[in-house]
Amino acid sequence: MGLLSGKRALIIGVASKHSIAHGIAEVFHKQGAELAFTYQNEKLQSRVEKFAAGWDSTLTFPCDVASDEQIDEVFRSLGKHWDNVDIIVHAVGYAPANELDGNYVDVTTREGFAIAHDISSYSFVALAKAARQHNMLKENASLLTLTYLGAEKVLQNYNVMGLAKASLEANVRYMAAALGRDGIRVNGISAGPIKTLAASGIKSFRRMLAENARRAPLRRNVTTEEVGNAASFLASDMASGVTGEIMYVDGGFNITGMGELED
Repeated sequence: MGLLSGKRALIIGVASKHSIAHGIAEVFHKQGAELAFTYQNEKLQSRVEKFAAGWDSTLTFPCDVASDEQIDEVFRSLGKHWDNVDIIVHAVGYAPANELDGNYVDVTTREGFAIAHDISSYSFVALAKAARQHNMLKENASLLTLTYLGAEKVLQNYNVMGLAKASLEANVRYMAAALGRDGIRVNGISAGPIKTLAASGIKSFRRMLAENARRAPLRRNVTTEEVGNAASFLASDMASGVTGEIMYVDGGFNITGMGELED
């Protein structure tokens, strides 16, 4: 019996084998969860279908999270196979690349600001709304999202994504308060930097990885599997009393200030 045996999880955001969502899906599968997935567009469809097959799933659905109609259709279609969803993993974040390179005030635009917040934050509550409208969320369901320390601290070139992640973390708290009366939990994981497709759009990301490994108490970067392990705990009944929280999985980097000084 795995930690998630008997549970059904919808995972949004698997884009490559290096994505955090992939690591979460891998651990969820090992822990006994039944899985379903979305893919953003036709370009990613065959890739996600191949991943899903490796986790014994044939449930894949198109979903651009910028479209309420497509989000609604995901749950309409999923409802033909499942009568409820126990876990929703929101592993989606995006800002135009030109907004992630340079002085924040100089490069941020109204359009880019709106896109970053829509895709990275609003889509989380949009998924919850649609799931509830289709009566797919029952008591003891767990919603999870992924954030980053840039929501709290200024990180070079993270720019508008930092604001979008701050919005997402507030979203976690407000959603937890709104859904708690129905026994639905909402949490986030603030993972350390991991070399993913999304992270590759941030200028000087390799330097961020090196600095994180140097300063983190564990003296290394974390893996997608480690994030998946934390996600499995938060999604399981072992975390039945945990909601509205942001769990750090970053090797302890978030607790450091100046770090150790070289002699």
